[in-house]
Amino acid sequence: MLARTPDRPPHISPADPTNRFEAADVAAGLRLARGKDHPVVRKLGSASEIGSWKSLLALSAGTLALGLATRDRRLAAAGRHMLEAGILASLVKSSLKRTVHRTRPNVVLDEGYYARGWPGTNVGPWQSFPSGHSALSAAVACAAVRAYPEVAGPAYAVAAGIVAAQVLRGAHFPADVLAGAAIGIAAEYTVDRVTHERRRPPR
Repeated sequence: MLARTPDRPPHISPADPTNRFEAADVAAGLRLARGKDHPVVRKLGSASEIGSWKSLLALSAGTLALGLATRDRRLAAAGRHMLEAGILASLVKSSLKRTVHRTRPNVVLDEGYYARGWPGTNVGPWQSFPSGHSALSAAVACAAVRAYPEVAGPAYAVAAGIVAAQVLRGAHFPADVLAGAAIGIAAEYTVDRVTHERRRPPR
């Protein structure tokens, strides 16, 4: 059964992929999201909500608070770095979503309607680019690993799982999650360059 057609803002018009990259991205996204309604994929999608901005910023703030409460300077610095990287990544992805619109794969699959262009819509079904979950997950994971290299395996695995889930659940096309991850990595690197001296342990 098809889902109810999401309300479309007046300036949203149907569009066809205009280049090979976009066409391949759309085709891959739709193919990978065909199982979006499978119970396992639904559960995976629900679990991936740990990558939402609310969850990850709360985790980062909690890490900072715990570090301050226990006087663990390394933990507090990690929490602060995670929080700053996450906020920067969130600001960048939100700015892009306000600038461009793109139909999410689940809408295309359910309604057969694809659109992309300018400006943004601030309406969920048309905010596929970029992936906020991917941006925040990458930023926070990289920040955590920066402070605790020993957690690299689990941190990157969880972030990768969150990124992959967005494609499988039909929330984003592959290019959306790649762009989101790139934003997160760049945000963490930028924050590290700016705050490196502040976070250097005392000699």
